[in-house]
Amino acid sequence: MVDDGQMGLFDNKEPSCVKNSNKQSTPLAYLARPSTFDEFIGQAHIFRRYPFLKKKNFPSIIFWGPPGTGKTTLAYIMAQNCNKDIYKFNAVLGGVNELRKLINSAVEVKQKYGTESIIFIDEIHRFNKAQQDALLPYVEAGSFTLIGATTENPRSSVNRALISRVQTIELKKLEEADILSILKNVVSKFEVCIPEEVVVFIADLSNGDARLGLNVLDIVKSLAKETATNLTPKQIKNLILENCRDFDRNKDRHYDVISAFIKSMRGSDPQAAILWLAVMLDGGEDPVFIARRLVVFASEDVGNADPMALNVATATLLAVSKIGMPEARINLAQATTYLASTVKSNASYMAINKALEYVQNQQTIEVPDHLKNYPPKDFTGKYLYPHNYPEHFVKQKYTKGDIPQFYKPDGVGREENIHKRLEALWANAGDAQDKN
Repeated sequence: MVDDGQMGLFDNKEPSCVKNSNKQSTPLAYLARPSTFDEFIGQAHIFRRYPFLKKKNFPSIIFWGPPGTGKTTLAYIMAQNCNKDIYKFNAVLGGVNELRKLINSAVEVKQKYGTESIIFIDEIHRFNKAQQDALLPYVEAGSFTLIGATTENPRSSVNRALISRVQTIELKKLEEADILSILKNVVSKFEVCIPEEVVVFIADLSNGDARLGLNVLDIVKSLAKETATNLTPKQIKNLILENCRDFDRNKDRHYDVISAFIKSMRGSDPQAAILWLAVMLDGGEDPVFIARRLVVFASEDVGNADPMALNVATATLLAVSKIGMPEARINLAQATTYLASTVKSNASYMAINKALEYVQNQQTIEVPDHLKNYPPKDFTGKYLYPHNYPEHFVKQKYTKGDIPQFYKPDGVGREENIHKRLEALWANAGDAQDKN
């Protein structure tokens, strides 16, 4: 029941290679693909919520979810169930011209024979705007039924005009019990001779990806047949883990992991923060991107509670930019653990947000005459130079009118000293500042 990227244009009947299980070169995941709803295991929630999936007529749909959850398989089962031809188009390999030819073929078949077709577009999130726009009038008119498949949330990867014309249906990671059922069915159907505990072990580590489980089962089966030995649990685990860690550098997981990273540091949990750093580095995330986020964090979440944090973060950005991986991981680890462990304050961050909001709700805020670079000639007051006074401070107004207290230092770290100093200096504002 797993997705497959190898099929080209074909009708709603099973490909011959599925019928002939003797072809040794055909992957087990392909041979084991179910062809009916009764054989389809998992995703019970979508059939409860969208009963039209099992009907003869259904609207255009985009299936989205993790790899190996049955998106492609379900499209072919639906096509077979309603006895419609299905044409597959890969968004990575085909351009607008190829897409238009396919659309024209589907439209011509409907006009000549009254037969409706299904166009299945794999990795539809990779379509550019021109390709997506080419679909719009035909999907709108019902010239064919569109089924798209994507691992990305279509609400952020497909344009709104197309989304408004289709149903978006999310497929979830398969439950371990579902994976185990799939593997056991395949073991029985194809007479795979491996111990049951190995099948259970594969299901346990497949992380909801049926294709991954079937591919590992295929390798174990082949090895057992060739050498009369089975892979050890440790070998199977390494084989699965090496191929099941998903990461992307500009999609949902990219943003989810960096969010977890920042929130872990904000929550003063260096153990979790270093874990998410490792996840990003293992996934090939740009180390400079991570370092830039550390610089932002140092001011946004640590601020004046520990001014050294910004020095650490900016030094890390410079080091990472100059050194590169794999050594840069050490710089990132030092900065991450420091920022996660030190005192926190968002007072500076809140101050600029409040000040900007205040400015945007006022007319032009004029500069007082005594603060101008060139005061008016008729100005009789004067600017009081703080360094000429005790403690390098003198009370005077720095705005024309009263303003809110934007910056409210917290009583933690170095900011506690800042709070006490400002409170002492401005406790009795008046006198000299009123003369200006």
